[in-house]
Amino acid sequence: MTVAAVDVQPSPRVHHLPAAGAVVVATALLALLPVVGDGAGRFAAVVVLQLALVAAWVAATGIRGSAGSLALGGLASIGADLAVVLPERPELDRLLAVLGLGFLLAVVHQMTRPSPRRYLVASLAGVLLLLCCVSALAVLLAVARVGDGAQTAVLAVGAALLAGHLVDLVLPRPQIADSVPRGLPGLFVAVLAAVVVALLRRDGGALVDPLSAVVEGASLGGVAALMAVGASYVVAERGAAGWSLPVVQAVLPLAAAAPVAYLLALHGTG
Repeated sequence: MTVAAVDVQPSPRVHHLPAAGAVVVATALLALLPVVGDGAGRFAAVVVLQLALVAAWVAATGIRGSAGSLALGGLASIGADLAVVLPERPELDRLLAVLGLGFLLAVVHQMTRPSPRRYLVASLAGVLLLLCCVSALAVLLAVARVGDGAQTAVLAVGAALLAGHLVDLVLPRPQIADSVPRGLPGLFVAVLAAVVVALLRRDGGALVDPLSAVVEGASLGGVAALMAVGASYVVAERGAAGWSLPVVQAVLPLAAAAPVAYLLALHGTG
């Protein structure tokens, strides 16, 4: 992964509109496919997002040794999904085996690249972050098995991301950081949107009481909104439009919110 200074602020329209569209597509996959195909539909949606993130992350960040990185990301996706769905009782500790083996393979892959091995440390860090993200997406498969709040979590995160992009499109002020079109109003509205969705979904039986809805919405919305800001740094650093950047902006925050959704479902908050 190359390191470049953020010199040119991306256009808010280019930065936010494609990402908002990608958020709608990703949320629709996770929300609708389980309705159509139950567990198989959810599994298919997660796999699609994992593979999309693998391809987009490698393309967007410029990781050296891209072919090997794609292979490692794909293998980690399969391993993480199987580690979650095969056991009778879903437990996240099995993902440690996937991450541990993935770390070793990533080190070997980067060390065996043809010389000169430029940006070795940065590329290794990029691969490891990718492995963590695809493993986190696999956690969505566990959320549905420990509670009935999987759909609520997906819709709340999707609402938070979409609201954040739309608000920052028209009002990216005051900016959170220079050269990144993200503002404090967008961050606040994103969390509020997640809370509203969680409150509305409470009537569907996914949540027990208003306080639980507020806790779930604020937790998921806050994590997703903050990770969306982090994804915006990647977009600003690369400084170019392309299919990969909106995918990263949409799927990376979903991955970050998945373990939070699992903890909420496990402890009966969601």
